[in-house]
Amino acid sequence: MDSSAAAVPTSLHGRRVLVVDDDRLNLRILAGILQSQGYVLADAATGEQALELLDSFKPDLVLLDVMMPGIDGFETCRRLKARLGDQAPPVIFITARREVDDVVEGLGAGAVDYLPKPFKAKEVQARIRAHLQNRLLVEQQQQLVDQLSRANAAKNRFLGMAAHDLRNPLASVRGLAEFLQDGALGPVTPEQSEVVRTILEASQSMLSLVNDLLDVATIESGVLKLNLGPCDLARLAGECVAMVNIEADKKRTRVELEVSGDAVELRLDAAKIRQVIDNLLSNAVKFSPPGSNIRALVKCDEAAGTGSFAVRDQGPGIPEGERDKLFKDFSRLSNRPTAGEKSTGLGLAICRKIVDAHHGMISAENLPSGGCEFRFFVPSQP
Repeated sequence: MDSSAAAVPTSLHGRRVLVVDDDRLNLRILAGILQSQGYVLADAATGEQALELLDSFKPDLVLLDVMMPGIDGFETCRRLKARLGDQAPPVIFITARREVDDVVEGLGAGAVDYLPKPFKAKEVQARIRAHLQNRLLVEQQQQLVDQLSRANAAKNRFLGMAAHDLRNPLASVRGLAEFLQDGALGPVTPEQSEVVRTILEASQSMLSLVNDLLDVATIESGVLKLNLGPCDLARLAGECVAMVNIEADKKRTRVELEVSGDAVELRLDAAKIRQVIDNLLSNAVKFSPPGSNIRALVKCDEAAGTGSFAVRDQGPGIPEGERDKLFKDFSRLSNRPTAGEKSTGLGLAICRKIVDAHHGMISAENLPSGGCEFRFFVPSQP
């Protein structure tokens, strides 16, 4: 047996290795090979003993014999994986059996590798070192994910607090500007009226952004709760179309609603679905040229308990190579609104999150005749 020791990174010193074998000679051989590596060792003679040691020893790696009294190595490995799940340490089988079926069964039970008997010191050390380094990398990645999750949660809390604190003052600014515009404090000169109009537009734009930030912070914090109730999707869409046409008239644009399928009430959060429809309609008006005809389509299926809404605009469509930006926070396409309207880059991201919360799907595709279709599909909630 080659007993020469290879250098072990200091990051692996103190790593815990559990050796499971009913042959005491094998245990002594493996202990002799591994002790010089700086590992902490424990041993067990049966699979049952190994499972009992899991909670107290907390191994970083398990060397597991296949043939043992009681439950064999394959069953021991399966039980270990079932108990610890994603936190289970890597398992390397140690066996003199080299049949392909045995190897396949071992890998199927959850093992990551095999060590053949008789042992070769350099091979044992190299394999164990490689799998411990892989486990260390996984742990470091998980730590990074945890740190990023905490940072993201802190960001959402900050956005939520900042947006909440800004919303009331902005609403006051907008209200006071409307008060001035209506002449409640006396006549307003044309120059003053232009300034007031600018204040109104700027405050409304900022208020929309603040409301979007609040929505994103609420959704990403995991506290988005659906207030489910009966919802007539066709009627809801009709109300949204009527409202958006008031703004669309300023661009000589018209939105027409088409309803097909069954007349059925779905269980949805009507306020949040309205938010999705309003956003899709507003975007269609923004990105379609003046004088456009925009189609909104609603279809419900009573038997399946589903509903869908689509809007087909006459805009430039989704630019080539920019599809991956859709539905992402703060992502804007190279296309710009045709009348200088404001866009925060959050609306579609909020739509996706609301539709996801309803277990539905939202998509977008360019139309052969030009323009783009945005569509969402939602099932009735239980």
